[in-house]
Amino acid sequence: MKDLMIDIESMGNKSGSAILSIAAVNFDIKTGQIGKIFYEKCKLQSCLESGLKVDGDTIKWWMEQSDEARKEVMDGKQSLSNLLRNFTIFVESLNPSDLKIWGNSNRFDLGLIEDAYISLNKKIPWKYSLERDVRTLVSFASEIKLEEEFVGVKHNPVDDCLHQIKYSVKIYNKIKI
Repeated sequence: MKDLMIDIESMGNKSGSAILSIAAVNFDIKTGQIGKIFYEKCKLQSCLESGLKVDGDTIKWWMEQSDEARKEVMDGKQSLSNLLRNFTIFVESLNPSDLKIWGNSNRFDLGLIEDAYISLNKKIPWKYSLERDVRTLVSFASEIKLEEEFVGVKHNPVDDCLHQIKYSVKIYNKIKI
């Protein structure tokens, strides 16, 4: 499997925002087969100590989400450094030299992860040239995403990854030549 779907939950939507959790699901874009899954949560205070920021509008947005979603993201126990170390180990276990890294907007999920790595003077564990954007893929057949029923808890990053994989695979197979 040469594809990795990544989803994060954060405390902002701008560059340099604090990350609450990272999920990544290895998959096959042609078949939808699921492989290894990574999911870990971070202490918000650790992100703040690393120079990442919190946005007031995002705090308000989180307060409007389900109790289940809020509870899930707010109980991180590990440092940002440990989270990124564990995430790097996971990505490296998947042979990142030819692993396509998918984000629901490279600028958001992948960009905030890169900001977190930079805040700790670390390098992202994949080739930037292999980044892929789910939103661009969706633009080719947006009706497929609209028709795909969500299973799980919205804003649980593993559930979000699995949902994004389902409709991304369908769109890929519809538009491939």
